[in-house]
Amino acid sequence: MNATLDGDVVRAGGDARQRFHDARGYGRADGPDVTLARVEAAHLLYRGDLDSVSGMGFRAFFRDSVAAVDGFAARFLVYTDLRERGFYLVPAREGWPGIVDAGAGEDRDAAGVANTVADEDGSADILVFERGEKPGGPVAHRVRVVGERRELTVAELPGRTLAVVDEESEVSYFGCSAGGGFDGATGYDLPADLDADLLDDRVVCWSPPVALYESAFYGRPVSGRDDDVDALQLSLLEAADLAARGAVDLDAGTVIERGREVEGERFDRRLGVYRELRDRGVVPKTGYKFGADFRTYDAVERVAELPHSERLVRVVPPDHRFHPRELALDVRLAGGVRKRMVFALAGDGSNDYLTVERLTP
Repeated sequence: MNATLDGDVVRAGGDARQRFHDARGYGRADGPDVTLARVEAAHLLYRGDLDSVSGMGFRAFFRDSVAAVDGFAARFLVYTDLRERGFYLVPAREGWPGIVDAGAGEDRDAAGVANTVADEDGSADILVFERGEKPGGPVAHRVRVVGERRELTVAELPGRTLAVVDEESEVSYFGCSAGGGFDGATGYDLPADLDADLLDDRVVCWSPPVALYESAFYGRPVSGRDDDVDALQLSLLEAADLAARGAVDLDAGTVIERGREVEGERFDRRLGVYRELRDRGVVPKTGYKFGADFRTYDAVERVAELPHSERLVRVVPPDHRFHPRELALDVRLAGGVRKRMVFALAGDGSNDYLTVERLTP
């Protein structure tokens, strides 16, 4: 069967609608004919289901499409991979099944599941439907396709499945969701005006109540033993938080200024996230051993019975641009120690969170 290239779409007549659209979910029905996106036509050419497009075989059409469409080669690899995994999928472009005009909003079924998606910011390339569902059914993944060298803005990630094509044409998938999934349940009562000294890049709190460490999990005993809490070493973040809450007899501004001297404006971003997590009943501790800013515990009852931390948190500015290599490294490390990777987007007075994890569609 032969088809015709018409601008940025491919049109096929005859029994193409029945063979490709009705039976297998390719393209958009146009009366008795079918209109295909370039990536769909390329896949049909590759499989041998189409003989040519405007006289071009697969090789010529693929070369033409790579020249005409930015990122086409990576998109074709992801499209092919997902088709081979047994999914129905469509390019995320207006008029295709499951895609609505950006101004029309979403169509949802009785259970609230989105059956159509308005791709308002153009940050999805492919729509993948739940396994066994044809185009127009419930959406499983809104896929953003990038090469491993392309940087990503924060706005491109929440609610998307990121498909990264590396230099050897292997595809890795990452699920990106807004929020950190924190479920803080750590409760404690703080003391007041504890004796403390600011010493270089840390603080020592003298003769603290055992509960400050054992229940609230602030600091580390100077002795290095959990059963000897005569004095606690506090990080500057912990000390600034406790000073602001009136728990130690230090001026919070002085501690914060020391933190800025040590690590610049990064200290303020990390402190804002630290305070917010503490306010939410989450215990943040250093994530240095994991290459992160924090490891976090949702519920601490006693340090002697400390559970494993659930998440690694890296603090970045809200305009941070993510590099796929950076994401792969952080997410792989977090998964290797059975934790979830959360990025805290620390703004002025408010923080947003983004969870990224490896995904197998």
